[in-house]
Amino acid sequence: MTVMTRESEAKQPDPDDVLREFLSLEIPYGYRAELIDGEIIVSPPPGGNHEHCIARITSQVNRRSAVPMDVSGNKGLIVPNVEGHSRVIPDLTIAPEELSLFVDAPSWMRPSGVEMVVEVTSTLVDVDRNSKRRSYAAARIPLYLLIGRDDKTVTLFSGPARDTYATATTVPFGDPLDLPKPFDFTLETGGFVS
Repeated sequence: MTVMTRESEAKQPDPDDVLREFLSLEIPYGYRAELIDGEIIVSPPPGGNHEHCIARITSQVNRRSAVPMDVSGNKGLIVPNVEGHSRVIPDLTIAPEELSLFVDAPSWMRPSGVEMVVEVTSTLVDVDRNSKRRSYAAARIPLYLLIGRDDKTVTLFSGPARDTYATATTVPFGDPLDLPKPFDFTLETGGFVS
């Protein structure tokens, strides 16, 4: 005799079907859709304070990095997760300029060669703090910079291992944060706004 539980009765969606549905989405201009841990998430265009933080980081990376860097806003990345693979769009994806990683890249690419991804929290704080962090670590992206507008902190995650980072360094807005090589400069966070 087989006993079925409620959990086994509820049919889980096939990950391939979810991916097909995700890739066929038509979303309004300015919005972005991501597939995170098997869930489709559509986000509205970011607000001014969010973009202000992005501009501050981009400016410092372009001016102060020890190695010239290419910075891409809203680049689609295919990263591992518990459901197989997520399709995420970091606020910034940064790679050494010499790799020309973003030239002729498809809409969704593997993150090989990416040195750092950046997220600025907005409405889905838990996704940035947990789901995306785990996926970026599993993808072996060396650095994950999280700008926490909700708690006015900046956290640099480093040392990816499996689905976590070995090190997390957090400073409040206004305090400097050292970025390791290949960036090799101190990020000034005083201009960040919540």
